[in-house]
Amino acid sequence: MKGERLSDGDLLQLKRLSTPTVYNGWEQITACDTSKDGFNLEPVQDFTPHMGPMVGYAVTVVCEASSSEHPRNNPDGWTEYRRYVASVPGPKIVVVQDLDKPRMVGAWWGECNASMHKALGCVGSVCDGAVRDVDEVVELGFKLLARGTGVGHAHSWPVRWGGDVDVFGRTVRPGQLIHADRHGFLAIPTEDEPALLEAAYFMDAAECNTFISAARDTAGKTPEDILRSLDNATEAFRALVRDKYGKKGE
Repeated sequence: MKGERLSDGDLLQLKRLSTPTVYNGWEQITACDTSKDGFNLEPVQDFTPHMGPMVGYAVTVVCEASSSEHPRNNPDGWTEYRRYVASVPGPKIVVVQDLDKPRMVGAWWGECNASMHKALGCVGSVCDGAVRDVDEVVELGFKLLARGTGVGHAHSWPVRWGGDVDVFGRTVRPGQLIHADRHGFLAIPTEDEPALLEAAYFMDAAECNTFISAARDTAGKTPEDILRSLDNATEAFRALVRDKYGKKGE
């Protein structure tokens, strides 16, 4: 199934889950190092937490707002870049690498740019730089995860696009499935996509039926009863995960 995208229904179901819940499923099915791979390794701020998670496939772009050379070197840059974005099927998440990092010289995102990207099927962005017009972008319904805010756009211009980008300590490839919310983002390796949804729901149910139910069913129980119940729940959880994936779980 490598290279085959998830169905719209699968993407909608993933959007109902938090990014940590998706991570819990992903760690059971991946060959990656789940202590350092897949997720952002630097802090990221969600400017639209009320929108909940976003799910989509990465379109990538690099910017450098401090340099006025890029508009002169490629005056058709915006037109060419937007054609790239339009050529990719949605839903799309724009992953932006800012070459000015750690400075935030100019904001890539504002009301106009977000409006244009939404018209092209983009649902939001992970931007390792500044954003502005936050209220207007929120009203637009375009989800923003970014490093901070800025006042101006300076010389914001697409430098290059459609290649790997480095954001928040993580390399993201174009076409990679992204799941993001107020906790951060997860970039799913292509080979892990087919089993991701089932694993996320399985792990969520396993937690609800063991740890969480035991921790909340404490009425009338002594501390010893509670400790015994939690120990039993731990063993039950590990057995479920071991039988399903050959791992011990959390």
